[in-house]
Amino acid sequence: MPPQQQARRLDPDQMPSAIQVMEDDKRSRSGPFATSQKGLVPPLVTTPFVTQDQGNSGPRFVRSSMYSVPALPDMMKQTAVPFGLVISPFAQLEEGEQPPPVVDMGELGPVRCGRCKAYMCPFMQFIDGGRRFQCPFCKATSEVPSEYFQHLDHTGSRMDKYQRPELCLGSYEFVGTKDYCRNNVFPKPPAYIFVLDVSYNNVKSGLVHLLCQNIKSILQNLPRESVGGQKGGARVGFITYSKEVHFYNIKSSLAQPQMMVVGDVDDMFMPLLDGFLCDPVESENIIDQLMVQIPAMFADSRETETILGPAIKAGLEALKAAECVGKLLVFHSSLPIAEAPGRLKSRDERKLLGTEKEKTVLSPQTTFYNQLGQECAGFGCRVDLFVANNAFVDLATIGQVARLTGGQVYKYTYFQADLDGERLVEDVRRNVEQTVAFDSIMRVRTSTGVRPVDFYGHFFMSNTTDVETAGIDSDQAMTIEIKHDDKLTDEDGVYIQVAVLFTSPGGQRRLRIHNLGLSVCNQMADLYRSCDLDTVMNLLMKQSVTKLTESSPKQIKDGLINRSAQILACYRKNCASPSSPGQLILPECMKLLPLYINCLLNCDALSGGSDMSIDDRTFNMFAVQTMHVGASLAYLYPRLVPIVDAATAAGAPEQEDQQLLLLPSPVRCTVDKLRDDGVYCLDNGIHMFLWIGLSVSPEWIHGVFNTNSAAQIDIDRTKLLELDNPRSQEVRSVIGQLRSTRQRHMRLTLVRPRDKLEFVFRKFLVEDKHGDASSSYVDFLCHLHKEIRNLLN
Repeated sequence: MPPQQQARRLDPDQMPSAIQVMEDDKRSRSGPFATSQKGLVPPLVTTPFVTQDQGNSGPRFVRSSMYSVPALPDMMKQTAVPFGLVISPFAQLEEGEQPPPVVDMGELGPVRCGRCKAYMCPFMQFIDGGRRFQCPFCKATSEVPSEYFQHLDHTGSRMDKYQRPELCLGSYEFVGTKDYCRNNVFPKPPAYIFVLDVSYNNVKSGLVHLLCQNIKSILQNLPRESVGGQKGGARVGFITYSKEVHFYNIKSSLAQPQMMVVGDVDDMFMPLLDGFLCDPVESENIIDQLMVQIPAMFADSRETETILGPAIKAGLEALKAAECVGKLLVFHSSLPIAEAPGRLKSRDERKLLGTEKEKTVLSPQTTFYNQLGQECAGFGCRVDLFVANNAFVDLATIGQVARLTGGQVYKYTYFQADLDGERLVEDVRRNVEQTVAFDSIMRVRTSTGVRPVDFYGHFFMSNTTDVETAGIDSDQAMTIEIKHDDKLTDEDGVYIQVAVLFTSPGGQRRLRIHNLGLSVCNQMADLYRSCDLDTVMNLLMKQSVTKLTESSPKQIKDGLINRSAQILACYRKNCASPSSPGQLILPECMKLLPLYINCLLNCDALSGGSDMSIDDRTFNMFAVQTMHVGASLAYLYPRLVPIVDAATAAGAPEQEDQQLLLLPSPVRCTVDKLRDDGVYCLDNGIHMFLWIGLSVSPEWIHGVFNTNSAAQIDIDRTKLLELDNPRSQEVRSVIGQLRSTRQRHMRLTLVRPRDKLEFVFRKFLVEDKHGDASSSYVDFLCHLHKEIRNLLN
């Protein structure tokens, strides 16, 4: 039978639904999640749960793509299910969850295995009356230091097991001794340096004025942490640049700020040792004056040729001179074409996107920014890029500085202060207030039989084991592929320990440890039952995006289709009861695999063609590389929320979980679910749309937009009117809540049917077909089914 006829007969509503799977999991798995046993599959990321740490790290910190690992490597190969971990070492916790406690072992420092150097954890076995312990990672036994000795009870556990977090919890921190510090010197509190491009573009768009106006409130969000009774505060500094670099002395004893100019940008140095980095509270008056002076000083700038490399180098030199780590927030607007190190040429050939040659424009054009990024990473200097560009800025090249230092990239195309100002200020505020672990090194240890092989995310690796970041925040995750290369036994299990050495915002050297135990299985059915599909997709997405600079898009996509067909064919052959070949059989835990693979094949990071700019495509590629599982799921399968129902939902009685009541349940991401008398909010963590049907009641339109019909709405506005009525308040509240669950402050785009932007909105209705190159969910299911049958024949 030709596939077209088959496709016509299939009812999309009968296909496995992401919304249904999420709702079922919410119903059955909301509430407490205790991590008491190894190999326990956690609730989905979309389910509200509260972790109770009982010896294994909670899923917000570490998620595995499988919780039961095949005993034999051959079984792993046959099933083709990828084995990976998504690690968010500093993830934000939900209300009711306990932060990892801090353990200070004094001069002794953390107790470790003598051979593999794993840290003390609940999986260590004490023997010989408590005088020795056996390590689950390398099986070696080590002496217990005399200061750490404790007798064992009748079960072989230490008597003080529940008094010591490292013996009973999955996640905890150790205070580092001098041995854990650079050059054996305790660190100073980190510094935040604002590096602002004051060329014509940034002045004209209002960015310079906007940032200076808001710096006071932004600095109030700087993390301030007490260490040893002292309130350790971060210090701040300011640099501006266009063709030359300007440093500012903001010492509190001055009558007014002083500016120093470095014109020779080929050989950047720090002209100011005392007074550049200051406590923002002590120097508040001087900073206030500076924020008034900067916009006035550069108001008439006509400079359109800018530098970038030397400005970042200036920030790095400032941190080196102060002998402290920290981060640079760089606000940049145009391709750096001025005669200086890091100068770039324009190569805006968007017609190459989607073709075999796209890797030539998605790879850096020079190694300058990669080398600068590595140098910054080596000194604990994280770089966050806020790019407000009107034209090609070559993000693929300049973004390497952020990628290699653990930084984030933010992008505001055609930035205008009145339209995008709130978004930029909110992004900067969140960036500043997030707990950042500075100058960190992460190492993942595994028990024998499995080992980490590939690492994805924003960091630098100078060897094969240590993941180095100048700063990692609570939004960021690293994804690690684990290779299975030896026989495993169920008694042994699979053990994972993630250790991150870092400097806290208060300047204390610490280690954060996460431990996870997985079980081992001999039956394929157990593997398929214990998969976490959302984690599988996070790994596949990051692998695919990483390959874009080496392989052609077609090879990558064919590889994804073949792999998913192999996963499902293996299940059908080995785990499903016999059924007619015409039936598609999907494992319960992976029944959304075809849907999510189709979403991945069509997403902007992997598939953006010449309908988007090269910088936008690159921005998406950078964004997905640091996503945790919740963020990558929303990116692949956007959330589509019916807003008009919000009023009825919001009318529910006052309760403590009022917040949950306000948000209506999402609906399937397809045009079939849009009603002409409905209003829907769609977001994927990067874009946010409000789709307004043409038959929405005039009362609702008037309450929210102050006009009489959908046709009269001004769709160029990016902010809803603040009207004093329940409808307006409800809609703004829902949008505010939806935004608060994402990592970036998304710009709101208003869309009606047949508007010029409706085709952009529709592209995110991921169950539908878009253009000739993509398939709808139903078509893709049919195609995958055919591939599976070919493999089985």
